[in-house]
Amino acid sequence: MIPESDTGRGTAPESVADAGEVDSAREAPVPATTTPATTDDVVAAPIDAADAPPPESDSVTAAAPAQPDGEADDEADPEARPDELRLIEALLFAATAPLDEKTLAKRLPAGTDVHAALKRLQLEYAPRGVNLVRIGSTWAFRTANDLAWLLTHEASEPKKLSRAAIETLAIVAYHQPVTRAEIEDIRGVAVAKGTLDVLMETGWIRLRGRRKAPGRPVTYGTTDQFLSHFGLEQLGDLPGLDELKGAGLFDGQLPAGFGVPSPSDDPALREDEEPLDAVELDLGLATRVEDAADEPAPQASVDAPARPEGD
Repeated sequence: MIPESDTGRGTAPESVADAGEVDSAREAPVPATTTPATTDDVVAAPIDAADAPPPESDSVTAAAPAQPDGEADDEADPEARPDELRLIEALLFAATAPLDEKTLAKRLPAGTDVHAALKRLQLEYAPRGVNLVRIGSTWAFRTANDLAWLLTHEASEPKKLSRAAIETLAIVAYHQPVTRAEIEDIRGVAVAKGTLDVLMETGWIRLRGRRKAPGRPVTYGTTDQFLSHFGLEQLGDLPGLDELKGAGLFDGQLPAGFGVPSPSDDPALREDEEPLDAVELDLGLATRVEDAADEPAPQASVDAPARPEGD
């Protein structure tokens, strides 16, 4: 007699041996099959923690240079920067002169370590184009030393002639050739050496020669730069007595026989003048003036001493 299944739908095995084979087949493991791995399988495959490389963030953190305390936090979060640093920056930037620590402390909250704050600002501004520098006991912002060439500006500053220089120039222009003693006699006061030096530096007067007199004093005259600066074609265009009166330069009554001399443009030496020594010409004390015969000036001797001016 064949046993029926509990469900009534299954079929019984033909024998007990067949039933054992079925049970052993259910318990036996399924043999593994080798299939080629794909790219997705490699990417999705988990990596053992022992074989995994260290994370990149750790290596970057280890290689990052050390920053001053608090500087990294301040750059990441500007609001975390202490207020006293911003206050000191504003005070130093708006100040017209360097400020000392006592002056800064009066404007900062009580208990602020001014010196430490200034040192921290000095470190922050060290690599920038503007540096915080200490000048004695005061502090100020200054341009970085390596950028000084960028801000260098050269300008010629006009010099204002003194009254003594203007009077001396007028005497030389109207009375040339004239010596220092003659200038002092006309002005009534001694002429400082610096006065004539300034006029020679401007290029308005020059050394003409030497007077044939005891001491051989140097004679002075004007140059072409003098004519160019004052818009004159020749010395004869200088204003005369009537023009000077009309300009209000003469007040009151003039002494009898007073007159304004008429200067001459002739660069040749007068009868009472002699040329400068060759040494003086080579030293640049005066420009060479060719005489009527166009004779070359004698060569200077290196050992020849210069004669005293005697004026």
